[in-house]
Amino acid sequence: MKNFTTYFLVILSLNFYSCSNNDDDKYTPLTAEDREQFSGGDATVFNVSEEAFGFSITSLNLDEQTDFGVGNSFFRQTWISAPSSTTARDGLGPFFNAISCSSCHFKDGRGRPPATDGELGKGLLLRFSMDGQDANGLAFPDPVYGGQLQDNSILGQTPEGEFRIIYQQISETLADGTVVTLQKPTYSVTNLGYGALANVHISPRIANQIIGLGLLEAIPENTILGFADENDSNKDGISGRPNYVHDFATNTTQMGRFGWKANQPNVRQQIAGALSGDMGITSTLFPNESGPFGVDLTKIPNGGTPEISEINLNRMALYAQTLAVPARRNYTDQNVLKGKKTFETINCTGCHIPKILTGNTHSITSLRNQTIRPYTDLLLHDMGEGLSDNATDFKATGSEWRTQPLWGIGLIQTVNKHTNLMHDGRARNVEEAILWHGGEAQNAKDKYKKLSKTDRDDLLAFINSL
Repeated sequence: MKNFTTYFLVILSLNFYSCSNNDDDKYTPLTAEDREQFSGGDATVFNVSEEAFGFSITSLNLDEQTDFGVGNSFFRQTWISAPSSTTARDGLGPFFNAISCSSCHFKDGRGRPPATDGELGKGLLLRFSMDGQDANGLAFPDPVYGGQLQDNSILGQTPEGEFRIIYQQISETLADGTVVTLQKPTYSVTNLGYGALANVHISPRIANQIIGLGLLEAIPENTILGFADENDSNKDGISGRPNYVHDFATNTTQMGRFGWKANQPNVRQQIAGALSGDMGITSTLFPNESGPFGVDLTKIPNGGTPEISEINLNRMALYAQTLAVPARRNYTDQNVLKGKKTFETINCTGCHIPKILTGNTHSITSLRNQTIRPYTDLLLHDMGEGLSDNATDFKATGSEWRTQPLWGIGLIQTVNKHTNLMHDGRARNVEEAILWHGGEAQNAKDKYKKLSKTDRDDLLAFINSL
């Protein structure tokens, strides 16, 4: 009897010891990485106000600070039609989508779809393309309306047309029975002013927050290529690949980094393209006025040749390159750290690379050798039929999109008063955006759907801390 009692006590003590160890593991606090809050490295700003996206990198030299201020003024200014006494600020149109950069990127932030039919200039536009590509790899545009619907015009001209969005309600059911309603958009173009459209692909594109663009530009090309796995050699279902696009300044082919399909090689060309397509402002990169075929653009007054000078275009580029990245919030909270762990476990990091080192060759010294946390690989990924626009963009297919950087995502509500996400703003919050993922992201989406509500909430808290 004594031996049995001794044996029982030994077993009981071993079980207690085992349970204590398990409890210790369960409640061991998670810790943040060193400098994890510095999303932009030294180019990080600690501000959580509605101005959070609008601060410059603090280490700019005096000349760069001056150029940043001038670039900021051009970014925010309202362009007007020519002729005007304010010759440096005229030349709007004759066909356009917005009257200023900040119309779409309000407070350097993110645009949204129109809230009502006929609401203009809030950051969503439609691209037109036909099958086939020219010698530089650009998709063929509509023969009348060109590559973009310009739904506004100066006085005396008829706008090209209008567009309308109809949303179909669809649902996703999570493993615990939770039903999430998604909205699937269908686009139609109406009130065309210059005849019918050809058989075009319509690709909606929303304006993004423009923080950290220079840091993304400073990432070495070899680093980005190191993330690529076009043949999925590691068999994880993810096969990102770079886009290669036309550089108009050098007339060469370069790796694409910017735009929803990585169709722009650098910040300067991205800005010049937006000035031309969105506002009708000519530059040395895009010197020709845009408008529907059949309209004699030479008879419409312009704001000079070009309408924005080379020096001011460069100042606008520097402004966009040196906007600082807001710091992380709540990054030490246990639920956020648990969400971060889940983000890694379900392999969201297969595309949204957490940490990258910039190179040492960028013309702006402050962007060099920075450890940044953009949560992107800048590569194209097949996102499935549900997100396909069927439009090619250089090497990008209709279902391929560049991985969206996640930094700043949790401050869009504060800065822009909405939480619309994805390339056309269809997702009304982060969870809807996750549930729109398909293709290479289908496995991660399926794993998200199987999470408990607590784990989902933690994951969403982590993403919204970025």
